[in-house]
Amino acid sequence: MRITRTTPTQKLRLLALTAGLVAAAATLGAPTASADATRTFSATRLSAADDAVLAADVAGTAWHVDTATGRVVVTADSTVSPAEIAKIKHRAGSNAGALRFERTPGVFNKLISGGDAIYASGWRCSLGFNVRDGAGNHYFLTAGHCTDGAGTWYSNSSRTTVLGSTAGSSFPVNDYGIVRYTNSSVSKPGAVGSVDITSAANATVGMSVTRRGSTTGIHSGRVTGLNATVNYGGGDVVYGMIQTNVCAEPGDSGGPLYSGSRAIGLTSGGSGNCSSGGTTFFQPVTEALNAYGVHVY
Repeated sequence: MRITRTTPTQKLRLLALTAGLVAAAATLGAPTASADATRTFSATRLSAADDAVLAADVAGTAWHVDTATGRVVVTADSTVSPAEIAKIKHRAGSNAGALRFERTPGVFNKLISGGDAIYASGWRCSLGFNVRDGAGNHYFLTAGHCTDGAGTWYSNSSRTTVLGSTAGSSFPVNDYGIVRYTNSSVSKPGAVGSVDITSAANATVGMSVTRRGSTTGIHSGRVTGLNATVNYGGGDVVYGMIQTNVCAEPGDSGGPLYSGSRAIGLTSGGSGNCSSGGTTFFQPVTEALNAYGVHVY
């Protein structure tokens, strides 16, 4: 699907996030049958319930299978109405009891900009991780919704210092992109700030993680879900995301998520702010590394 770019003013309006995200989400409604509270659902029925949420196509929802509780956890932002929740349940039919709904204030948006700031012709994003291929060529990873439609990238807002050109982009479905450096004079450290990144790893639930962005700096938290599907609206649905309670704001998109010296993810989007908290989703970095045949260093 081709994504149409908006103007910078429209982007700022689109990316405005509402304040007041609380870490503990409130349940939207208990199952109508009390037996569902202790009922065990098979993997087949959980998969069917997961598919039903996708088919309902409600923007502002994100969901993942929680294997610990045997439920599909659906997180709904402030734009999702009770009627839309009912629509999801109706779509799930006999598998509706396998759904657990949680509410999060704020609006799920793709978070443009961040990290060490990088600039395309009409928008700003964040450098995620510097990487190399087997021949020693240098690239950097960022979010796919940043590289989508972008050509040349610059290191400054006046766009006078070229970094390189987009060499690959995957969004929606995924949210990763890669830029090949064409400027040999710029430094390309294999670090995030002062933290040397030496390897990449997959996230696990409960993992302690840190995110870096130019808007909000460094913030930490934990992984709360894996393999999450996020519906940003307008056909922008991404799959296999890492869900966390790390805050982020506009200006942090594409930036790195890491745990110690291990690269974990690339900032995709979320809701909330870094005053009251937030829910943020990340593209697993290992998928991007494998897709482009590159590695951190």
